[in-house]
Amino acid sequence: MRKLALAVLGTASAATAQPPAWHPGMPWEPTAPYISAGQDYYGFQRWWTTAQWRPVYATAFNNYLSSYGVAGIVPTWQLLRTATDWQKCGTQPFEVPPQEDWPNVVQTLRYIRDQVIPRIGPVEPVSGYRNAILNRCAGGARESAHRFMQAVDLVPLHPTTRDAMIRRLCAVHARTGEYYGVGLGFYVGLRFHIDSRKFRTWGVNDEGTIACARSYEIAHAKAPDVEAAGPIAGSASGQAPLSQYPKIVTPPGS
Repeated sequence: MRKLALAVLGTASAATAQPPAWHPGMPWEPTAPYISAGQDYYGFQRWWTTAQWRPVYATAFNNYLSSYGVAGIVPTWQLLRTATDWQKCGTQPFEVPPQEDWPNVVQTLRYIRDQVIPRIGPVEPVSGYRNAILNRCAGGARESAHRFMQAVDLVPLHPTTRDAMIRRLCAVHARTGEYYGVGLGFYVGLRFHIDSRKFRTWGVNDEGTIACARSYEIAHAKAPDVEAAGPIAGSASGQAPLSQYPKIVTPPGS
């Protein structure tokens, strides 16, 4: 039963860390600067098995994503990663977000599925929900989208340069980001941020200029092509209500 439940959540494939510039022929290890032992798949298995309530809540979260058609875009267990600084902050490597925040990640995942993956290939989440204490310790903004499970930080799994990644993501965000209502941000290295809070961008490219400046000029010179972007699927109407899932009350010291 435990193996089956783990399979439902997906199989395995430092926010401020700067990986070396990648060149063809070099090993491709995009998650290495951001994921430490304990936050990998084996760490997830340990976290999963050390409290009986965790499989119940994590599986309920996965089932909720399934009801909206957004489970499996990335492995659900990776969405439960907290922050790269989890050890320094003395917190858990994984955490199921509060139930009331589950709806917030649906649109973020739709955008990743519809616009991000088709442009740069598969991606791996390196940070999702962060509770207020961890968010503050990790240096996040007071009202960070991560606090409400609106945001996911990701890295590309197919070899690419940072410049090529930024160019592709900026171009598609300029065309479709406003329609989906998503934000796009870039950190050092290959780590980037998608959230469903509002249409905006931040971060700089390798030349030190605004990463998406040119794509925004194009976007505002011509109104976004809503038809090309496609409809936003899966409105709240007719979807499974949160009341169908176990109420999450995380035990103290979780």
